[in-house]
Amino acid sequence: MTTVTSAAPAPATAFDWVGGEARVRELVDRFYDLMDLEPAYARLRAAHGTTLDDARDKLFWFLCGWLGGPDHYISRFGHPRLRARHLPFRIGIAERDQWLACMAQAMQEAGLDPSLQARLAESFAGTADWMRNTDG
Repeated sequence: MTTVTSAAPAPATAFDWVGGEARVRELVDRFYDLMDLEPAYARLRAAHGTTLDDARDKLFWFLCGWLGGPDHYISRFGHPRLRARHLPFRIGIAERDQWLACMAQAMQEAGLDPSLQARLAESFAGTADWMRNTDG
């Protein structure tokens, strides 16, 4: 007699793979905590003003929908128009790289599956580069 073990089915969405809203919130909170604490992310932090509360909520709402979960951001603000909404902020190579490094650290510290981290990092990199509005 042969025993067949099947692997767990793949999550339907990246949102499910992350672990739902509570885990997305954990990831976002870790991202902004790191930005606030780590000197390596100082330029990125400086672009966010005195408080990170609004940014935390907006990134959480956006990521939920972007990952395939509830469209909290769209229900509140309409289409994300990411580039247009970020044009008032100077986003150069340093800011892009700090955002990506901070998110990579947050994903690792939040314990996301390494395969998911790699997929998300690739997607984040393309978007972060597209968001640049200056060469500096």
